[in-house]
This record gives sequence, structure tokens and C-alpha cells, in this order.
Amino acid sequence: MRLELLLTTLAALLATALPLPPSPPPAPPGTLPVTRPVATTWPVAARVGTHPAVVRAWEPPLTAYGRGHRGVDLAASPGVPVRAVAPGRISFAGRVAGRGVVSVELDGTGDPPLRTTYEPVRATLKKGAEVTAGERVGVLELPRGHCRQSCLHWGLLRRAAYLDPLTLLPPRLRHLGPSRLLPPHGPPNPPHGPAPAWWGLSPEHRAAPWTPPPR
Repeated sequence: MRLELLLTTLAALLATALPLPPSPPPAPPGTLPVTRPVATTWPVAARVGTHPAVVRAWEPPLTAYGRGHRGVDLAASPGVPVRAVAPGRISFAGRVAGRGVVSVELDGTGDPPLRTTYEPVRATLKKGAEVTAGERVGVLELPRGHCRQSCLHWGLLRRAAYLDPLTLLPPRLRHLGPSRLLPPHGPPNPPHGPAPAWWGLSPEHRAAPWTPPPR
């Protein structure tokens, strides 16, 4: 009896004396994973069997305030409908620095939820409205300096960490043929040797600083 009591006391003392294993370090901004593709549509339409041309891809900044492109730009004409890519709730619908912005918190994407942003967009729904995938949330406004031509800037965040919105799309949507976006006088002359992967897209350009919308 005394031996059992002694062993129990010794085990309790060892449990409190041994250090706990260190917690894993937090993921750096922009690297939080998207657990699964939840989008069932692109935010703007294209011809049947194609997806909108990506005129500028996601370029994660090296630092929180570094240069980069915190989203993707999709070619689209002013006035076209902009649609929710997945079910969720409108968390913001208004103007930021003169641009119309709509944000949608996506259902079933964790806590805090993933949040998509669309700009420049004139909202057709109010904050708090529930939306289904493919439902119109606004219409694309005229360009306001972000793109050389009309485009939709599509962003994705979890809290304050920027993510690549294309990761929301399942392979069947990402692998559709893109709409071709060529200059008015035809395609430019290719460089010597094999053409790079980005050849045929609009020329890369730096975006104006982007202000994240309020939550």
C-alpha cells in the first residue's frame, strides 16, 4: 500500500517537473493553407469552356508592407455582373479610397473564415446578406488606376493573411482554357527561344497600393 502511494506521488511530481514540448511556431503571413477548394464558379464570366484571362497573378510580398500583388486581376468589361464564388455572407459592401469593394465571408472555411474581396465593384447587396455560389453581389465599375484596362481585382484573406484566390478553385475550373487577351494589333513577337509560360498574357505592371477593406 505504501509502495503504491509512493509510486503515485513520484509520478505526479515527474509530470509537473518535466517541461512541455514547445508549441509549433505560427505560420508566416500569406502561408495559411486553404483546406479545400470551395468555389464552384469564377467571379466573372467568360466564353463557354473558358475562364477569364488572368492579367496579373498573385505575388505574395516578402514582408507585411512589401511590394507584391495581393490577389489576382481578371479581365472583364465594366458593367458585367460579379458573383460570389462560394456560399457565404456579405461582410462589407461600400467604398474604400474611392473604390467600390465587396467582401464575402465563406461558409465552412474555419474560424476565422476565409474572406474574398472584389473591386472595383458597385454592390447590389447589403452587409449581412447571405449569398449562394454564383449569386450576383455587384457589377464591375470603370477602371480606377489599378489596371491598364478594365479588370476585376479578386482577393482572398484569412484574418489579415493574404492568400492566392485561385486556390479556391477546383482543378476542373482552373484547367479550362483561358480567354485570350491580345493587344489590338495582334500578338507581340515572341522572344528568341521557347516562349515563357506567361507569353500571350497582358504585360505585367505594378498595381497601385491597395487598402484592405474593413471587416
